[in-house]
Amino acid sequence: MMNFFKRYARNYGALIGLAILFVVVVLAFAAPLIFPVSPWQSVGDPLLPPSEDPAFPFGTDMLGRDIAAGLAYGARVSLLIGVISTAVAVVIGVSIGALAGFYGGRVDDLLMRFTEFFQTIPAFAMAVVLVAIFNPTIVSITLAIAVVSWPPVARLVRGEFLSLRSREFVQAAVVIGQSGPRIMFTQILPNAISPIIVTASLMVATAILTESSLSFLGLGDRNMMSWGFMIGAARTMLREAWWMSVFPGVAILLTVLAINLIGEGLNDAMNPHLRGRKG
Repeated sequence: MMNFFKRYARNYGALIGLAILFVVVVLAFAAPLIFPVSPWQSVGDPLLPPSEDPAFPFGTDMLGRDIAAGLAYGARVSLLIGVISTAVAVVIGVSIGALAGFYGGRVDDLLMRFTEFFQTIPAFAMAVVLVAIFNPTIVSITLAIAVVSWPPVARLVRGEFLSLRSREFVQAAVVIGQSGPRIMFTQILPNAISPIIVTASLMVATAILTESSLSFLGLGDRNMMSWGFMIGAARTMLREAWWMSVFPGVAILLTVLAINLIGEGLNDAMNPHLRGRKG
């Protein structure tokens, strides 16, 4: 474990990403304490530029709502949807990929054709359709993103299981009579967890971008403030109030960049090929 942290610490970009994400997470959790008033409530004069009033460092929108409060509460929505949708997608992808890679044959063919069906449809277009059908709520958005995100995980896990199922420790588990599910989840999966973790970290960033895009198009949860909604609401005010869209856009950029940097750091620290070269 100590070697892992040492390898991760060698990647300065990953450390910067971790620091940025830490700030975003703290801001998200502390949002009700820092901004006790709802981000939907008008608290000042409309269209106050940044820093004109110390109480509103990022300015206000056309209805007098605090941009800073919107950013803080938007972080909660983006992180919540990103993490939960990724977790659901990983569970689905790992289950399907493990079954396909371990059993092979007709099971593999059937599950891979099912996976390919989802991959033939553009992910974002499917997400839009699913959210529109089930009405835009935080639950439907999270599930829609999960549904379009699991196929790459399934293919990754299938490949790992195909390469690991013929190893000596798996054959030994078969000889002593362990069941298939037990071998899959106690013998093979722990040895395939590294690429899954790296992929999941990058999927969180993609999920945040997808949620922001849906909210920008008006398919976000109307009861939850989000960065995408803030940008979408400000698109008609770009010339008069640039800060309304710039600050949420920067928040999305920094968060997605931070998560990608963390993913690269995890890849460097957990990749066995790099381990021998750098460790």
